[in-house]
Amino acid sequence: MATSRPRTGRLRTWMLQGLSDMARTPQGPHAQAVPAQEGRPWWRVMCLTGVDYFSTLGYQPGIAALAAGLLSPVATVVLVVVTLAGALPVYRRVAEESPHGQGSIAMLERLLTFWKGKLFVLTLLGFAATDFLITITLSAADAATHLVENPHLTGTLHDKQMLITLVLVALLGAVFLKGFLEAIGVAVVLVVIYLALNVVVTVAGLWHVITEGHVITDWSTALTAEHGNVFAMIGVALLVFPKLALGLSGFETGVAVMPHVEGGTDDTEEKPAGRIRGTKKLLTVAAVIMSVFLIATSFITTLLIPEREFESGGDANGRALAYLAHEYLGNAFGTVYDVSTIAILWFAGASAMAGLLNLMPRYLPRYGMAPHWARAVRPMVIVFILIAFLVTWIFDADVDAQGGAYATGVLVLISSAAVAVTIAARKARQRNWTAGFAVISAVFLYTTVVNVIERPDGVKIGACFIAGIILVSLLSRLARSFELRVTSVTMDPMAERFVRDIASRRARFIANEPDNRDRTEYREKIEQIRADNDVPVQEDFVFVEVTVLDASEFEAGLNVRGEVMHGRYRVLTLESSSIPNALAALLLHVRDTTGRTPDIYFEWTEGSPFTNFLRFFLFGQGEVAPVTREVLREAEPDRARRPRVHVG
Repeated sequence: MATSRPRTGRLRTWMLQGLSDMARTPQGPHAQAVPAQEGRPWWRVMCLTGVDYFSTLGYQPGIAALAAGLLSPVATVVLVVVTLAGALPVYRRVAEESPHGQGSIAMLERLLTFWKGKLFVLTLLGFAATDFLITITLSAADAATHLVENPHLTGTLHDKQMLITLVLVALLGAVFLKGFLEAIGVAVVLVVIYLALNVVVTVAGLWHVITEGHVITDWSTALTAEHGNVFAMIGVALLVFPKLALGLSGFETGVAVMPHVEGGTDDTEEKPAGRIRGTKKLLTVAAVIMSVFLIATSFITTLLIPEREFESGGDANGRALAYLAHEYLGNAFGTVYDVSTIAILWFAGASAMAGLLNLMPRYLPRYGMAPHWARAVRPMVIVFILIAFLVTWIFDADVDAQGGAYATGVLVLISSAAVAVTIAARKARQRNWTAGFAVISAVFLYTTVVNVIERPDGVKIGACFIAGIILVSLLSRLARSFELRVTSVTMDPMAERFVRDIASRRARFIANEPDNRDRTEYREKIEQIRADNDVPVQEDFVFVEVTVLDASEFEAGLNVRGEVMHGRYRVLTLESSSIPNALAALLLHVRDTTGRTPDIYFEWTEGSPFTNFLRFFLFGQGEVAPVTREVLREAEPDRARRPRVHVG
């Protein structure tokens, strides 16, 4: 027994220790953004987002071919138009409106208050979790596909897709458990090598298309025979566009990494103009590079790879460009390409994990909707990895099967961003931008709805994440209801004067629910307190009145104002999200600043205790006296130093 305790203690300390490199991202309502001088050049940060964005080349051409068939290049052109004319302008505006990396979720959070705002944010967080977690599982599955289908390994690793995917996910978790540093330098190397290899494959493919003239003729003939005319082709391409939405991933990550972008010398915390300019360049260049690759790769893969090879079990399923690399450049080059693809896909999972670990603590703790251990990185890594195992098992490590869930998460986030910037433009009275963003919002909302209808598995997975987040959040909020969640107490000069004066005798406060606030109300309240508690007439009181602003908020500072009512009654007025927490914080502050243990007097609240507790939980009111006492008990375990609560 003597030796087991230290091990348990060490394990607990290790598990609950946060990683310093993850703490660089601002978190919480009062977090300070990374100073501009600590940032990196925008093109280097672009590579950090690129491991997620550019890695989709590993599977996007194959998914496009399965969705659109011979029409894949035309459908990809539609995707590129939507990217450059829709998603890019939206996220350039998001970068302006949310320069510290909060993204579109924070923009929408500001529009809604009270519980409806919190539930809306939790819903978006559910879809964000879908996006990031499916990025991890889908990227690992595609990396496993490239490994299994390599000609040198296919005999040995045949039917090992699930096992390899789970091992890759577990290795990702192991990296984070040991300590993960968002190494932008590593991302730069991976992205440069991967894009260079893709340039070689793309040029080789285009060369074969040009030198084998019948390939284009055969394709155009088959396309005309299948769809008739250009207008029919465009119409079908528009219809299949929702299935290609994976090519839009990466924009939300691009905004999330804004704090890492190097700013200008004239940047301020409120308006980091240099950082915003750098992020806009990052988003634009990444979108242009990806658009060129998407069009070129969809063209060569559609023309050079037999359609049957894209199907499940085919050699090009989930690895269209790798198929061409082996076919036209030899197995040696193809193996190098496979290694590069596996590396960037695995690192894309790391980028997604970093996004999850930065996103959840940004919102849930300040809502009071996360357990204490959720502030530590390692327990959250274990939770996310276990969920990733479950998702991988549900989808049987199949890249195509996970495409719908991934697209749903991506499209919901982009749609919310489009709606957010539309509202922002309308508030700024920018008519042209409002109209333009409204059209873009309609396009993405339509695309999201169609994707959900055609591939409901995505919204089902998203709904599971949303339900899980909301359930855990509410249970956590319930468990933390009696915490002292006032971050600071500030008194104005009049309030300080009242406290100093009453502390010279015995600090007695009366908790009063303000009604008419007339002379009669205060006189009768004092008479009632004296009668109920047998307080001598010569003892005086200070009234404390709390106004509940937004009961859905969890942590906030407390401002105390003093005023004299009717020339006689001293009143401290407070504004808070919870009456008991505000009163407890005030009493502890008075004790700490005066050295006197104060007393506070209540009257019992009529009604069911359960109903009153629900009122406290949802609206910050209810049975105030016992809850105040419970908050004080948890905050101050020493009974001799605990402020005294009297109820009559």
